[in-house]
Amino acid sequence: MAEDLYAKKKYESILTRTLGSSPKLRIIDFFLDNPLFDFTKKEVLEALGMGKQTFYKYFPDLERLGVVVVSRKIGRVKLYKLNLKHPLVRMLREYEREISLQLAEMEAVMETRLAPSG
Repeated sequence: MAEDLYAKKKYESILTRTLGSSPKLRIIDFFLDNPLFDFTKKEVLEALGMGKQTFYKYFPDLERLGVVVVSRKIGRVKLYKLNLKHPLVRMLREYEREISLQLAEMEAVMETRLAPSG
């Protein structure tokens, strides 16, 4: 289940592995992992396994800065999604892509070094 994935300490995305796991970065990372979907605050909170007080301390900043935006409303409930046009979001997506490529190259080199020579 997705909720289990983000709440476990052993889950580490490229962002959290390289930049740390501050609450604000964890919220952004969750949305980066799910860029096509929108979520209620409660869904994000539960998926991250973060305390309410911590979540509500940082989430309003992300909304005010435009990193996450309201995508639609269902009754009184707002759903949020990542603002893919925000400069920070574009930069972090590019960072993730570059680091992923570097890690893949490093693993390929290690595999060739460890491969038995025939």
